[in-house]
Amino acid sequence: MHYLDLIVSSHRYPPARGIPSVCSAHPYVIEATLRHGLTLPGQTPVLIESTCNQVNQEGGYTGMTPPDFVAFVQDIAARVGFPRERILLGGDHLGPLPWAHLPPEQAMEKARTLVAAYVRAGYTKIHLDCSMPLGGERDLPLEVIAERTADLAQVAEAARPEGTTLRYVVGSEVPPAGGAKGGRHSVEVTPPEEVEATLDAMRRAFQARGLDRAWQHVVAIVVQPGVEFGNDFVHDYDPVAARGLARFIEHVPGLVYEAHSTDYQTGEALRALVEDHFAILKVGPALTFAFREAVFALAAIEEELGLPEPSRIRDVLEQVMVERPDHWRKYYPGTPEEQRLARAFSFSDRVRYYWPDPRVQAAFTRLLDNLSRRDIPLSLLSQYLPLEYRRVRAGHVSPHPRDLILAHIEDVLETYARACSVGGEQT
Repeated sequence: MHYLDLIVSSHRYPPARGIPSVCSAHPYVIEATLRHGLTLPGQTPVLIESTCNQVNQEGGYTGMTPPDFVAFVQDIAARVGFPRERILLGGDHLGPLPWAHLPPEQAMEKARTLVAAYVRAGYTKIHLDCSMPLGGERDLPLEVIAERTADLAQVAEAARPEGTTLRYVVGSEVPPAGGAKGGRHSVEVTPPEEVEATLDAMRRAFQARGLDRAWQHVVAIVVQPGVEFGNDFVHDYDPVAARGLARFIEHVPGLVYEAHSTDYQTGEALRALVEDHFAILKVGPALTFAFREAVFALAAIEEELGLPEPSRIRDVLEQVMVERPDHWRKYYPGTPEEQRLARAFSFSDRVRYYWPDPRVQAAFTRLLDNLSRRDIPLSLLSQYLPLEYRRVRAGHVSPHPRDLILAHIEDVLETYARACSVGGEQT
């Protein structure tokens, strides 16, 4: 039985459980996820996903193909000592999105290659997303979305290695990746009738291709529960506004919801999402945001110490981002000062695209080296990393800079773990 089947069953036989879905290719985030996974009870797995833009047959923006990403995660797992069999790998937004500018059939052929590559590489949670217009299409009908989704499911089934069990996620209403592009206006919750229409269209498309078995393995549908974040705001989950949506799925056997953009929700909100059957909680930018927070805190400590050859990592980052604005310019409107603040501190965390830059990596290495060669005063640790200060004092975390960064990321993961667990306490 696939672990996601147990998650789905818990929503028919409470207490309801959930699972965090870590969508990131950052090595510190992956390591923190696996280290935190070692603290989970029993054989609880961790779910790690990559998107079609991050990882694809052409390398994506990470430069990794699906087999490359699998090897990347497994190498970190071996170093951490996390059992390989407890890793669930998911493919997020698998479909024609990276090639949406191409004519429909060319884009779909690329998407077929993508899905087959993911499945053959060992991914078992497959989110199929064909919601985007292709090659100048407009007003894409739901029936076309469903037909293209079934097309890719057929490819996945054909590519599935013998003995492998796949689980699918579908849905045409997907929040924008990386946070809201608009302002602070409220987010509309998906109407239950739209969910019903989507499921009906998907079911018919799967059955038309003889994919009844694959349809039985669809475990979740992506909807908008009313959660989102922007550069400096968060739309918190409102159970009252989502009540109709939550009640609808209770009458659909074998299905739960997958919630995207749950980053920066409180522990109470995350637990409420799980209890309302949003059982798969996607998180990504909040984890690289935590990495950035820890690095900036260590940079402030470095500056306070007055070391002779400081890394000046914040200056290096700012210089690189200004020179190469392609990853942030359209996301950060406003005055030059507002853009400067967003580049460093936005919840959308476009900084995450710049850590691999060689100049940034050199500055980061210098920062770690500088702070590894001397003890960090506890008073400075309390000032700039107060959560980690308490854990260092309790003997739970090493004061080494690398361990402090990992611990800061793990704090976010712990909030998700508590929200998803049976009887978990909220933070």
